[in-house]
Amino acid sequence: MSEKQKILVVDDDQHIAELISLYMMKDGYDTQEVYDGKKALEAVTTYEPDLILLDLMLPGMDGYQVCAEVRKTSKVPIIMLTAKGETFDKVLGLELGADDYIVKPFDAKELVARVKAVLRRYEAGSAKEEEDDGQVLRYPNLEINLSNYTVTYHGKSVDFPPKEFELLHFLASNPKRVFTREQLLDRIWGYEYAGDTRTVDVHVKRIREKLNQDDEWGIRTVWSVGYKFGPK
Repeated sequence: MSEKQKILVVDDDQHIAELISLYMMKDGYDTQEVYDGKKALEAVTTYEPDLILLDLMLPGMDGYQVCAEVRKTSKVPIIMLTAKGETFDKVLGLELGADDYIVKPFDAKELVARVKAVLRRYEAGSAKEEEDDGQVLRYPNLEINLSNYTVTYHGKSVDFPPKEFELLHFLASNPKRVFTREQLLDRIWGYEYAGDTRTVDVHVKRIREKLNQDDEWGIRTVWSVGYKFGPK
């Protein structure tokens, strides 16, 4: 790697932000720390991070709002940091476009491992883009373009964060095949992913909200086993 990958650390507790930065720098990353949501949005443009570690409890603009704003213009990977462990908080973060979450207090090695895993998945997706330049999956009223991670539905572009796109593309690339939630976690999130299978359900729900399931194709729930892409 010719240049250090850049990690934006967003936490209102300066001590925690400095500690996280130390962990990241010891592992060879460049870091920048900010302590509120507004500064975080500015840093996304000026610092151009490769990944954002985003605390939820921020003054003024909280982590949920920051994540939603970032996703309007950028697909940069986001790992949410939260002291809350309830399913609601995790699901909401994923619905807003976060790639992963980690609950405080966390082990330094776990945090670094999560960062590496998310960056590897993101880089693999980018490399796949270049390898399959121009590849487009076509279904009636739907085009899924792997070369630029775009989805066109009924002639209009529909925004898909990386994980949603990768899940949709994988299922659409394997029509009529049933995949369990565990298989989809392994294929899309990677075997190191430490979350639960509800992550798959959340992403499927978001895809269905964007693509009308009345079409002849779509993501179908197969009993309680898993999901497939294909006709009703």
